[in-house]
Amino acid sequence: VQLQASGGGLVQAGGSLRLSCAASGLTFSTYAMGWFRQAPGKEREFVAKITWNSGFIIYADSVKGRFTISRANAKNTVYLQMNSLKPEDTAIYYCAADKNFWRDSEYDYWGQGTEVTVSS
Repeated sequence: VQLQASGGGLVQAGGSLRLSCAASGLTFSTYAMGWFRQAPGKEREFVAKITWNSGFIIYADSVKGRFTISRANAKNTVYLQMNSLKPEDTAIYYCAADKNFWRDSEYDYWGQGTEVTVSS
């Protein structure tokens, strides 16, 4: 199984980025997908997650109203649209896959991460 995250970069505060995570080696349409992030010196934290059919979505309070998670099962890809970015959003962002949407953090599969830096 491979989860390839991309789309990170350097952006000014208030700007936008769209992260993508391309999955292979699994039946993507049967997995819930999540985005997590880890800032320097901090523990990994949950950002957003989506059920296999996009029927249910949960966001962390810190990103609610600014970030949007979506998926395209035909493309085996999950996205994270990030708007109104803040310096505190700076982190390495990871996508993850799990059969159980309600699992908190111990997902079955993890991507390698893509770095997002938001300058003030």
